[in-house]
Amino acid sequence: MLRILIADDHTVVRKGLKQILLEEFSNALIAEVPDAEELIRKVMAEKWDVVVSDLSMPGRSGLDALQQIKLSFPDMPVLILSIHPEEQYALLALKSVASGYLSKDTAPDELVKAVKKVLLGKKYISQSIAEKLADSISSPSSKQPHENLSDREFDVMKLLANGKSVSDIAEMLSLSVTTVSTYRARVMTKMNLRSNSDLTKYAIEKNLI
Repeated sequence: MLRILIADDHTVVRKGLKQILLEEFSNALIAEVPDAEELIRKVMAEKWDVVVSDLSMPGRSGLDALQQIKLSFPDMPVLILSIHPEEQYALLALKSVASGYLSKDTAPDELVKAVKKVLLGKKYISQSIAEKLADSISSPSSKQPHENLSDREFDVMKLLANGKSVSDIAEMLSLSVTTVSTYRARVMTKMNLRSNSDLTKYAIEKNLI
């Protein structure tokens, strides 16, 4: 029996995804979790054929949770379904944990197509992502500042841009204040910015928040 795990903090979204997938995989067992911590617990406790997960969830980020899961289950297919535009997040996710990336406004048949492909052990890449991958290979110097950040630095950058304090971020990501401060310094250096307000302005301009 095919086993699919859906992770998203919005009940309506989870129910909608489940309905779409059941229409195609009528005999599948499909479970839902509302946050990253529950996602980790569920994956560690039971066997799943594919995970369909959002990136932005309360508390720990979905990307962070998926990175932890990949350490224990490197071959588990993970399909990212996010509200964030492909051009901002897809390459980052595909390079780290994802087998595929879709925006939440994707047509139902596209979701089914993506699930089928990652179940075969392949990557699902839309035409727009394929073009951006080609561009990144041919023009490495054209990378935007935030694309030079590590996954954790990117998480910290987003939270800072959203107005979170270093102590808030430390608690949310289960890190020490010193560690978060180090990440903040790296972010500022790599992005050539001076203040949190500069970060917020940049993130808004690039549709990162």
